[in-house]
Amino acid sequence: MTVLIAGGGIAGMALGLTCHQIGAPFRIFESVNRIRPLGVGINLQPSAVRELFDLGLEDRLDDIGTRTRDYGMYSKVGNHIWTEPRGLWAGYRWPQFSVHRGKLHMLLYEELIRRAGPDCVQTGWSVERTDTEGDEAVLHLKNAAGERRTERGAVAIGADGIHSAIRAQMYPDEGSPVWGGAVLWRGITRAVPFLSGASMVMVGYAGLRFVSYPISRPDPDTGAALINWIANLNFDPEDHWNREDWNREAKLEDFLPRFEEFRFDWLDVPALIRGAEQVFEYPMVDRDPLPSWTRGRVSLMGDAAHAAYPVGSNGAGSAIIDARKLGAAFLSLGLTPAALEAYEAEMRPITEKVILTNRVAGPDSILDVVEERCGGVFDDIEEVISRNELTAHAANYKAVAGYGIEAINAAPATIAPGARMQGG
Repeated sequence: MTVLIAGGGIAGMALGLTCHQIGAPFRIFESVNRIRPLGVGINLQPSAVRELFDLGLEDRLDDIGTRTRDYGMYSKVGNHIWTEPRGLWAGYRWPQFSVHRGKLHMLLYEELIRRAGPDCVQTGWSVERTDTEGDEAVLHLKNAAGERRTERGAVAIGADGIHSAIRAQMYPDEGSPVWGGAVLWRGITRAVPFLSGASMVMVGYAGLRFVSYPISRPDPDTGAALINWIANLNFDPEDHWNREDWNREAKLEDFLPRFEEFRFDWLDVPALIRGAEQVFEYPMVDRDPLPSWTRGRVSLMGDAAHAAYPVGSNGAGSAIIDARKLGAAFLSLGLTPAALEAYEAEMRPITEKVILTNRVAGPDSILDVVEERCGGVFDDIEEVISRNELTAHAANYKAVAGYGIEAINAAPATIAPGARMQGG
């Protein structure tokens, strides 16, 4: 029997690769006719990178991204608040990676096609609804021409994103994603990396915040790399704003004037913004945690299950970990409802905490504390906030999100090397 996967994004591709690794038959159904690279930069925490390494993708990640060295916070006038090492430099056994979302997506897709063959991903088919009929999961699919088909398998997984049709079927009264008033403008600019050369920085405070980090290695001749950046402003949540879309182009005049004063000796924010070939606008949304993800032989993963504010570098990583946890459950309990329930029992409480924490106390919330206490202007940060408070805040978020250093390093592999399903 087959694992039916609705959605060919990062979540669906990671699950496809996992199923292929453990010998579970699978098929992916994606609504777009052609899979292409969308989006801008993202970060992958060591917990997710470990899973990609276990899928044999270490060398390919180095080809498309950069290993993040450190993460720093700065006030709106450029005063240094806090820096901590990341990945290998923090003591993890695996690095943190900063990559282009589209390049990661295409890496997973191309590798899956290479390993499992082109027929494993079927494009142009969107899910209308799902059913459980006896010992089968059923996907009802439709293409742009109005043609319909039905696919049957052992289980069906909704990896169909924040606008999941399968989630909407489970919770028809839920409505649209929740917008709290924040809008992100995102771009990529070719420039010389700042600080350590592999630094991620957050500058400002909630409602006037700038995030940036390199997502490629520097050119050996020019020293320039691809620098990802995110400009964040807050508006009244009652205002109308455009539907979130990875691919909607924006206008600089909508946000750049608010960042004109962000010029520091180590980073010129206006110049970085103006240097981007394209800028995309994206209202920052999430969804409320669900009481359950699973109905019979159907379950959810990734943004379909637990879309959260993108403030903790754990969006794509959470989807990858979901895929691996599902694979482990299949190995232990087969392609059964029991496997889906075991996966949900492990992952839903963790992701619920991340959703709720990211709304009020994400890793960047320390910027708001500093802004409230001194307006971001200080001579000695320890006169504003103690080193112990800064350290405790960083450690607490890692614990909530499930990527404490000791816990990650000590955990056994999610899927043991060579593990295969019976008969796989």
